[in-house]
Parts: sequence; C-alpha cells; structure tokens
Amino acid sequence: MSVTESISRSAARMAEAALDLVFPKRCYVCGRDGRYLCDACRQELPSLHRPFCLLCAQPLQRALPYCRRCQEQPLHIDGIRSPYLMEGPVRNMVHALKYNGVRSLAQPVGDLLAQFALQEQLKADVVVPVPLHHRKERERGYNQSLLLARACSASMGVPVADDALRRLRYTPPQARSADSEERRANVSNAFAAETTLVRGKRVLVLDDVCTTGATLEACAIALRDAGGTSVWGLTLAREA
Repeated sequence: MSVTESISRSAARMAEAALDLVFPKRCYVCGRDGRYLCDACRQELPSLHRPFCLLCAQPLQRALPYCRRCQEQPLHIDGIRSPYLMEGPVRNMVHALKYNGVRSLAQPVGDLLAQFALQEQLKADVVVPVPLHHRKERERGYNQSLLLARACSASMGVPVADDALRRLRYTPPQARSADSEERRANVSNAFAAETTLVRGKRVLVLDDVCTTGATLEACAIALRDAGGTSVWGLTLAREA
C-alpha cells in the first residue's frame, strides 16, 4: 500500500469515527444499534447452497457439476462464487449500496466477502474490482465494486488493484438485458487489463451481483490475456 493510500484510508477511518458519534451505527436490516449488519440478521441472509454450477454458480435442481449452458459453452473464468442469493434483505442491501448511496454498507459486506473467500479457499494475489465506465461512475459518484474490493482486500490481507481493469466502452445496464446471449454481447471486448498489475498473479475479480456471469467472464478474458494465471469471480449475491 502506498503512503498516499495509507493516509487516505486513515483519514477515512477518522471521518467514519466522527460520523459514528453523531449518527450511531444501526443494522441496515433490523435497525438495531451497534453495527451496520448485526449478527442475528447476518444469520438470516439467504445463503446460496449446493447444488450449483461449479463454473457460473447457477443454482441447480439436482446435483450436477455444471449447468446446461456451461456444458455447452464453458466459461474462461476458473469459477464464480457467491455467498448469498439475490433476494430479500440481500437485494435491499445491494440496491442501497448501488443506487441509494449507502456507502457505509461496503465495509460489513466486504468483510462478509472476505470471510467467504477464505472459507471457499479462493486463492488470490490481488483483488480487482469490476470497473464502471467513467460516464456511469461520474453519474453515480462512486464505483460500489471498488468500495467492496477495498474492504474485502483489507480483511483478506491481499492488495487491491483498482487500475488493473479498464472499461473500454459504455455498455447498457445488464439488468435490462433479456437473456444470457444478449448480456454476453453487451460486454464482449468491453474490458482491457493492465499487464504489469496482473501478469503471473492469481486474480480475484469482485462485483456486487452475478446474474449470468457475462460481465465476470468478459473481465476474466481480459485478465487472462494480460497474463493472469487464474481468475476467480466473487460477488455478494447470485440471481437464481
């Protein structure tokens, strides 16, 4: 970590501590004082249980190694993992962080992702957030995936490389795309990776939600082309 980044993070922690004195932390789910996500509510989050596709993490009705799509068109990514389903309080948390500016959720969610990554033994030398196009980031004011990546990397003890991936062109929101083929077409060749930051490294690419895996797959192709030795995807939630 650079001196500038260290100073910036220290300043952010001091600012957060000052805010806590004025606005005490409350659980986002139940409203209880003390933490942004209390232990009781965390235990009630909708977990993604097996069986699921070992490549794209699509929930399956019966125990098979891969879903039909991944059997027919295997992904280039080593695999995608998500601790939770995109429903109930998890959906609310994602929308609050992504669309409503509730940045305070990034730290507890990042901690959850780090614990899950360690539990799943997702080995990584660097954590890379999925980048937003500069136009979208300017509109939103921040990249939620970068906030999550910084929190997750700090808990894992793995550096974050926020400049490792660039989005080359503006793409339509994936949530509006009709099917997996359209989603793949939206993000095909949409990313480029910085070789000096990923060559010879195991990469954990991080996003908030996985719907079909198209965005993470496009990122993985770019990271592999830049010399990444392995690329795993990690998101908080997976659409069923």
